[in-house]
Amino acid sequence: MIIIFLNGERFIEEAIQSLFAQTYRAWELLLVDDGSTDGSTAIARRYAAAHPQKVRYLEHPGHQNRGAAASRNLGVRNAQGEYIAFLDSDDVYLPHKLEEQVPLLDSLPEAAMLYGRARLWHTWNDNPEDMWRDELTKAAPRGKRNTLIQPPELFTCNMRDPHCYPTPSSVLARREAIDAVGGFEESFRNTFEDMTLFLKILLHFPVFVADRCWDLYRQHPDSCWAVAKKKGQYRPGRPYPAREAFLHWLETYLESRGMRGTKAWKELQKTLRPYRHPALYWPASVARDTKFRFVTWLRPRLKHWLPTPAKRLARHGLQRLATSPWASIRSGGRAG
Repeated sequence: MIIIFLNGERFIEEAIQSLFAQTYRAWELLLVDDGSTDGSTAIARRYAAAHPQKVRYLEHPGHQNRGAAASRNLGVRNAQGEYIAFLDSDDVYLPHKLEEQVPLLDSLPEAAMLYGRARLWHTWNDNPEDMWRDELTKAAPRGKRNTLIQPPELFTCNMRDPHCYPTPSSVLARREAIDAVGGFEESFRNTFEDMTLFLKILLHFPVFVADRCWDLYRQHPDSCWAVAKKKGQYRPGRPYPAREAFLHWLETYLESRGMRGTKAWKELQKTLRPYRHPALYWPASVARDTKFRFVTWLRPRLKHWLPTPAKRLARHGLQRLATSPWASIRSGGRAG
């Protein structure tokens, strides 16, 4: 188990406690400090001192801030188990997460990794206005869940629809698969650093996607995606700089592996078109952005207009409207 953190004192103890609440007990926890300056360092050191057989505290030399990818890699290098799980310091595991995932991966010797559908967790602060905003991530196309999916199918699914992705806190992966693809790309310090590992695994290995929820993916204004949105690096529904940088890195990666002309390469080239030819894709981009903004505007208003059963139906319909991919634009977005 690896929890990386940077100034995470607000939520980290809740994350740690969700691991101690697991019904499966054979785990170790590595708390990786990415140069925190708040009270989270003291919290992590306290848990390591209180539970030396279960918890270890790690940091970069000189208490440096090296970024999320470097911190995850530090955790992986020091992990002792054959399976690796990640828990973001602002997320929470459900109690049965490891008890269900470990035997499932045991039963799938071909699978390099498995993951499920995270719950986008708006209701963590008990705000009545958020009561119906929680929803599950897509994770994979509906017909592909609860199956072992051969490469590069999940990779190409992500190229067509970025909502088909694993959240870090939902993943259980084999250590040997992480090592085989070289871990996380350390030039990505924040957004997309997780996908530099996960898409490499989706590209090269079979992966199992479960139609199960094992984690709560907290939605709050200080998350890395919320901060990226404020800075203009993330624009839901339209091409945006952070994804463009990731896609160009991915292109270089595929080229270095001699994968030009493959199915994965062709899907990536289609995904890059709106970035290379923005004028051609601008009308579709504006239309998609307008659709996204309309759904965002409409959701909170429905709670005043509709009775509860109708709200459930409307939420499902709006979720499909907001996340259905448009082949002509392929820009997508992520929550967080």
